[in-house]
Amino acid sequence: MLKRYEGNPILEPIKEHVWEEQLVYNTGAIYLGGKVHLLYRARNKKHVSCFGYASSKDGFHIDERLPEPVFGPQSEIDCLGCEDPRIIKMGNTLHIPYAAFGKLPDFGEDNIRKFERKATVIQIGLTSISVDNFLNHRWNFTERHYPIPRVFNKDCVILPEKYKGKYVIYHRISPHIWVCFSDDLVHWYDHNIMMIPEGAWEAFKIGAGAQPIKTEKGWLFIYHGVSNSQHYSIGFAFLDLEDPTKVIYRHTGPILEAREKWELEGMVPNVVFTCGAVLKDGEVFVYYGGADTAIGVATAPLTEFFKLAGL
Repeated sequence: MLKRYEGNPILEPIKEHVWEEQLVYNTGAIYLGGKVHLLYRARNKKHVSCFGYASSKDGFHIDERLPEPVFGPQSEIDCLGCEDPRIIKMGNTLHIPYAAFGKLPDFGEDNIRKFERKATVIQIGLTSISVDNFLNHRWNFTERHYPIPRVFNKDCVILPEKYKGKYVIYHRISPHIWVCFSDDLVHWYDHNIMMIPEGAWEAFKIGAGAQPIKTEKGWLFIYHGVSNSQHYSIGFAFLDLEDPTKVIYRHTGPILEAREKWELEGMVPNVVFTCGAVLKDGEVFVYYGGADTAIGVATAPLTEFFKLAGL
């Protein structure tokens, strides 16, 4: 259902930039001040990820791309990479949940070499930045938090509005999408499964994709699914406006599957994976990584989502 931009991919690695010389993919997106702002994952040849910044006035053509990363590893917890950022605006603050890939504490270098990935963990990291600092490229991110320590967890997004005075967080402990709550975005509680894999295209696991987008019909919830053959696709659901833990519609099939050469072939083949989408002039822009190698965009009118959902 999503229409690919004919100029895809819109972002590719820059070989002259050591920090993004190998891969760029999985970008958060936010529409502010008449621009789409992208906070994208970039990886070097040492397989360590950080975040780069780019922006677009029309949502398709990149007008600005910074030559240096804006966010990266700073401790043992994320020393192996900061991955897959999302951007959620609440008031004058942008919350940035991401996946922190690091070493287990006090494991020791000898054990890390011996046991390799058993000595590492990918967990949810969370930071924030003011809208003003973000727009003016003052990268004064707040202290990082790791709310569910040492639990293998990814694909975290935050509802852009509080529900009954509480933050609502969606995250993925494989293979399900979970929902939980927080009073301060540091301590999370009441974890419950909200969505489980259903169709063949998402049989292996599912995870939250873009930040939820508020519409008059419900919260548009764009997520990814992985088949048993390890093909990554993009689907969507609508969450109830009055109760954002309730799924009022879930599309039975994907709305974007890997099809183009750059989506089928790359570091991880057969992947389309989103971390960000924006609503601009009635059109939904979905930004996605293809084959974990480059970044593209695909669009559809918001009314098309309503039509498919019968809303």
